[in-house]
Amino acid sequence: METKEFNFKGVTMNGFFMLFVALLLPVLAVWGVYKSIVLFEMPNHGWLAGVLMAISIILAICEILILGGFLMLEPNTARVTTWFGKYSGTFTRTGFYWINPFYSTKKVSLRARNLDAEPIKVNDKVGNPVMIGLVLVWRLKDTYKALFEVDSQTMASTTGSIGGDTKGLMHALENFVSVQSYAALRQVAGQYAYDDNDENTKELTLRSGGDEITEQLEAKLNERLSLAGIEVVEARINYLAYAPEIAAVMLRRQQASAIITAREKIVEGAVSMVKMALDKLSSEEIVELDDDKKAAMVSNLLVVLCADEQAQPVVNTGTLNQ
Repeated sequence: METKEFNFKGVTMNGFFMLFVALLLPVLAVWGVYKSIVLFEMPNHGWLAGVLMAISIILAICEILILGGFLMLEPNTARVTTWFGKYSGTFTRTGFYWINPFYSTKKVSLRARNLDAEPIKVNDKVGNPVMIGLVLVWRLKDTYKALFEVDSQTMASTTGSIGGDTKGLMHALENFVSVQSYAALRQVAGQYAYDDNDENTKELTLRSGGDEITEQLEAKLNERLSLAGIEVVEARINYLAYAPEIAAVMLRRQQASAIITAREKIVEGAVSMVKMALDKLSSEEIVELDDDKKAAMVSNLLVVLCADEQAQPVVNTGTLNQ
């Protein structure tokens, strides 16, 4: 992914050292003012008093400038710097530092964030309305694109200069991620059927796609979110169901399919058991049956084995010829 982001290359000093300097300068400025007042009262020392007063004023101005250059960064945070509107790099060094106070900075978070998208209604490949939702883990990877490639600052809660409102900026990026995630989800869901409708095909479906659907969803999301410098860590479909208006019909279809499948198993087992019984009777010469007797026996056994209710036995006390 092409990027214009680079590390900040300006002058950077230890924050604690500059804090010591910031505490020392007021003391020197006050001492200079006091000495200049004393020297004004002494003859032939007016020029020296003027010099000390000028130095004290310079020290006061330096104090104000130094106080505007401190910055502190926690892990997985960054500062985007600009020099009078020109991008000057991204500061990512963790700790307490001081930089030129004329650099404008904006703090951004590089930590992972989570989006639990509410299920939306889409039409699958065959036109059935389905409800589908996703859970997304994302993080900011390119700070230049996040601030300057998309209009995140205008979308943020504050519209001032590039400085301070991290929460507003990240909220704007969250909105961007949410909108693009729904668009990618609609695009992927429209390419596949909810299921194969019990057809014996190897076509990929939303319900059976698993990792393949997830990979395609992540690819679509990365393609859309890369514009804002956002990286998708993980994306998964966490909700999938038929829309309410057809859910009852599809449930009946699934129940019918389950019943048919169960019946097929029952019939298959019953036929196997009847065949085994006939073979056993014939091989052990227990009784000899003609074709009519075999047909009657097969019919009775199938009725007993395939019936939903328990069969009621009938005892035949006569002979086979009766």
